[in-house]
Amino acid sequence: QVTLVESGGGLVQAGDSLTLACITSGRVFTRYALAWFRQAPGKEREFVAGIGWSGGRTQYSDFVQDRFTIARDNAKSMVFLIMNNLGPEDTAVYSCALGRAEYGFGLASDEYEYWGQGTQVTVSS
Repeated sequence: QVTLVESGGGLVQAGDSLTLACITSGRVFTRYALAWFRQAPGKEREFVAGIGWSGGRTQYSDFVQDRFTIARDNAKSMVFLIMNNLGPEDTAVYSCALGRAEYGFGLASDEYEYWGQGTQVTVSS
């Protein structure tokens, strides 16, 4: 059984930073891409950041604007999202996702097979 569990969400003020973490189990972690998506109330789920199986390739959405960094620790089967200069527009449930294809990489949600339950990030103005 493959599981992903996120942590690190919370309530912060605009301009603050948060680091989200996601620990996975049940799959050979090092062969798959990982990504963070988010979904705000009333909006579609959207891609935030992705990282390839080796960590050598990363991709960010335009709205990240160099504020966020994705990183992975293959020894610990974990992926992180370091978020700086948060704004109210970043308020959403953030979910980590594990890729569907070995050594694949993509931005679309259907390229990810397993998902965590999500962690709430709320940014007050």
